[in-house]
Formats: sequence, structure tokens, C-alpha cells
Amino acid sequence: MGYVDSFNLYFGLRSKGWSRFFWLDVSKLIDSLAKPGQIVSGVRYFTAPLIGPSQKQKQQKTLLDAYGRLEGCSVYYGKYQNTLRRCAHCGIEIDVPSEKMTDVNIAVELLSDAVLDSFDAALLISADSDLTPVILKVRALFPGKRVIAAFPPGRFSQSLALAAHGYLVIGRAKLAASQLPDQIKQEDGSTLVRPEGWK
Repeated sequence: MGYVDSFNLYFGLRSKGWSRFFWLDVSKLIDSLAKPGQIVSGVRYFTAPLIGPSQKQKQQKTLLDAYGRLEGCSVYYGKYQNTLRRCAHCGIEIDVPSEKMTDVNIAVELLSDAVLDSFDAALLISADSDLTPVILKVRALFPGKRVIAAFPPGRFSQSLALAAHGYLVIGRAKLAASQLPDQIKQEDGSTLVRPEGWK
């Protein structure tokens, strides 16, 4: 089973200037990271609906609509919450949106899947050290199950690396080979098209 922390992955790609890989087929990526002989039972993708520039909202919706066409891919939603921040220099207060619930949602699904015996090995794409406790709990309660951390480009967590059974860093070649088709036909006859800025 694959678990994808979408924002951690997105910011890793963005830090490398790899926007051309945003149109990512997460199922294909998880398959490519699995060991020979392993069968991927599904992909759980964790995100939150964007608030802010309409262009980014449209790009995200197009990507999530594409994920709705991927067999075995389930999307889990957190939310954005505005937090009032005061500038230390000028005293002006502004609302700053911050993403909430993703790490909690990942922890709940990972632990639930372990309880339900939905996987023998879990592949977690994230470098968020807040996920360390759930990995340690799965290891403690289910000694036969393995959790592997897959770090997005430009990201690393020593805490996750030590907690997991093993770790890897997702390379450029895997991302390049795991892209969605430029156009995806939907059942209603409409077509999803790779956003222009992601080419």
C-alpha cells in the first residue's frame, strides 16, 4: 500500500524546479518503487483543497480529477485554515493559510490499514517527521509489517529514516517515467489536459 503526502511531495518537486513532474501518476510511481514480486494493493493520496489563486485551484482540480480515473487510488482531504499573523517589523496583521489534518489523516489510515491487515509493507512518501510516532506504533503492534519511507526530492527526515524499516530518495528518473498522459478522456466525453505550466 502506498501513502502519499501530497504537499510534502509538491514542495520537494518545487524546491528542485521540477514543475514538469507535477502531472504525476502516483499509482505508477508507487509501482516503480515497489520491490520485484510485490503487489501494490492501492494508493492513498492525502491533500487539501487549495484556497487562493484560481489558477492553482484549477490545476489541482484537474490533477485530482485525473486521480479519480486511477484504479486503486483514493483521495483523502484535509483543509486549509487561516491563521492571523502579525508582522514583527510593521505590526500589520494578515491571514496566512496553512494546511491542516494531512499528517493526522495519514496516521489514521496507516494504522487502520495495519489493523485491518490491508498490507504487508507500506510505502510512505513524505519527509514529515510528525509521522514518526505512527511508524513506531505500527512496528510495535505489528512486528510482521514493514514501513518504508520514500523521501521526495530535496527532502529528508532523520527521524523517519530511523523509525522506518528502510528508506529511499525518489529520483528524477522515477518521476519522469511516472507521468500521466497529456490528455485523459473522461466518461462524460470531456478531456483532462496537462496544465500548461506543468509541461
